Amino acid sequence: MARSPLTLAASVTSALPRVGVVGVGALTEGTSGRYDSAVAELDDGRRVVVRVPADSAVDSELAAQVRALRALTPGVRGLLPFRAPELLGETGLGDSRAVVVDFLPGYRVDAAHLPPGRGAATSVGAALAALHALPLSIVRTEGLPVRTPAQVRSDTSRLLDRAVATRRLPVGLADRWHRALDADELWRFESAVVLGGAGAASFLFEDVDGVPEVTGLLEWHGLSVGDPAIDLQWLAAAPNAADDVYAAYVAHSGRAPDSRARERSRLYAELEFASWLVHGHENGRPDVVDDAVQLLETLATGVADDEIVTDAALGVDDAIALLDRMPEASVTVDTSMQTDAYDPEELSSWVLGAADGMDAADAEPEHTGEIDLGPEAGQVAWGADDVSTSPIDVITDDTAVAEAEASSEAALRRWRES
Repeated sequence: MARSPLTLAASVTSALPRVGVVGVGALTEGTSGRYDSAVAELDDGRRVVVRVPADSAVDSELAAQVRALRALTPGVRGLLPFRAPELLGETGLGDSRAVVVDFLPGYRVDAAHLPPGRGAATSVGAALAALHALPLSIVRTEGLPVRTPAQVRSDTSRLLDRAVATRRLPVGLADRWHRALDADELWRFESAVVLGGAGAASFLFEDVDGVPEVTGLLEWHGLSVGDPAIDLQWLAAAPNAADDVYAAYVAHSGRAPDSRARERSRLYAELEFASWLVHGHENGRPDVVDDAVQLLETLATGVADDEIVTDAALGVDDAIALLDRMPEASVTVDTSMQTDAYDPEELSSWVLGAADGMDAADAEPEHTGEIDLGPEAGQVAWGADDVSTSPIDVITDDTAVAEAEASSEAALRRWRES
C-alpha cells in the first residue's frame, strides 16, 4: 500500500534532525508507482523531496542513486552547467530507506514533443556534452561501474544471446543485430562518464531570457563509465529534435570524434525491446513476452530493408554544419508538455510507424534487462507558485494536475511564438 505524504513527511524529520515540516504534498514523477514520493516544505524555507521505494526490487536503484549523488562533490557540480539533486539525508522507514534531496524547480518535455531549433534541443545537447566531459576519476573513486568499449560490446552480445535463447526473437532482427555486433568500426569509441541511459524526461528546463534551457538533471542512479551513445538512445523517440540535439552535442564536446555514436544509440534503442522480451521470459511473465514479441515483430517489419551500420556515418563536420543551418526557433512543432517517463511505444511509433496494442504501463523501461533507459522521473515546482515553468503540482485533485500541465505548456509555447 502506498505511503501517505504525512508518513513520508515524518521520515524527513528523522533524516534531517532539528528541522520542522510545515507543509507536505504528494509528488507525481511518472515512475509508474516504483516510489512513494512527497514534497515537504521546511520551517527554514527550503523545499525537499522524500522518496521511498514502493517495492523491494527498487531498493538497489535508490542505493545507486545515493552513491552517485555522493560522487557529485561541490567541485564536480561546478563543472556542470546545470544542477543535480543534493543528497540531504536518509533514514530507515520500515524495511526500506527514505532518501531526502533538495527540490529542483523546472519543467520537463517529453521526447516526442521536444522542439527543433535553438533552445531546448541545443541545450540538451550541450548538457549531455558537459556530462560526458567529466573526469573518469569521479566514477572510479566512488567504486561505480566502469566499462571499456570491449566490455560494452560483450554485454550487448550477451543480451542478444539471452533474447535469442527465448526462441521468440524474430530471425531478421537477430541477424540485423548480429551484423551490428560484428562491425568492428561501430565499437571504436572512447568511454566516458554516462548516466547509463538518460532520457528527455531526465532534464529539467526553465525559461532563461525567454528561451528554455536545461537547468537541472534528475535520476543519477546509472552513473558509470561507459558508452556515451547509451545516453543518446532516446533520440529515436524525438524525431523532430534528434538532429539538433546531436549537432549541439558534437559542437560542445571536447572528446575525440565518434562518427558511429548515433548508430550505436539506435542499436541500444532497438535492444530495449529485446530487454523487455528477456525480462518477461526470465520472470515467467507470458503477458510481457507476448507484448514484447508484438513489438519486435513490428520492429522487424519496419527495419527489414535497413541497416544499423551505414556506409557513410555522420561526421563531426557534418554535425557542426547542421548546427549552423539550424533556425533560431521552431514554429511548427506541437509543444505540449508531458511529464511521463520515456515510453517504448514512442520509439516504436517513430521507427515503425505503429505499435498497436502496447500497454505503456506494462512496458516501462525500468523492467528491462541489461540495457536500461532508467526511470527518467522528475521533480517539479510547488503548487502555490504562479511561475508558469512549473509543470507538476503538489496534487490535491484532478483540476490541480490539469492546471499544472497547462502552465508548463504555456511556458514553452511563449518561447515558440516569440
